Amino acid sequence: MVSIELIKQLREETDISLAECKKALVESDGDIEKAKEILKKKGQTMAAKKSDREVSVGMIDSYIHAGGQVGVLIKVFCETDFVARGDSFKELTHELALQIASMKAIYVSESDIPNDVIDKELEIYREQLKDDNKPADIKENIIKGKLDKFKKESCLLSQVWVKDNSITIQGLINDYIAKLGENIIVKEFVRYEL
Repeated sequence: MVSIELIKQLREETDISLAECKKALVESDGDIEKAKEILKKKGQTMAAKKSDREVSVGMIDSYIHAGGQVGVLIKVFCETDFVARGDSFKELTHELALQIASMKAIYVSESDIPNDVIDKELEIYREQLKDDNKPADIKENIIKGKLDKFKKESCLLSQVWVKDNSITIQGLINDYIAKLGENIIVKEFVRYEL
């Protein structure tokens, strides 16, 4: 039997429902760290299940960095107005705006990168390696690695979260999907810099 205090502690640390916290603690035999891992894995599964659910409400959030040199507007959607008005959803949109301001994301996801941008990047990488005497297959691996790095750095969902380098932004969103029980999608954003 798991104590109510332990369930409350896990709830406070994860902000996930009491029922889910209890299930995870029972499954982990009262080990709070194992329970967190169980909840995280369930969150990823839940996010995958909810990813095709329609999102029709949400919010636009803004962030202006100290000194007024960088600003971000972001539009994030969820399934219900109830969630959109909640503190957790607002917290997520604020974290996303901070991420965009600090890490200079250009696109939401890799599928948003125009083909001409990819072609231009490939052209640059090939030009950088044209005088290199490495074999062609090694050059192509280097080019692929550089392109993968470009995609990860320029796409919000692929970026490592600035506050916790063990999780990507998509992973952060998946955690909120698990916590809130609704699909969440970053629709678009704009980053301004003087």
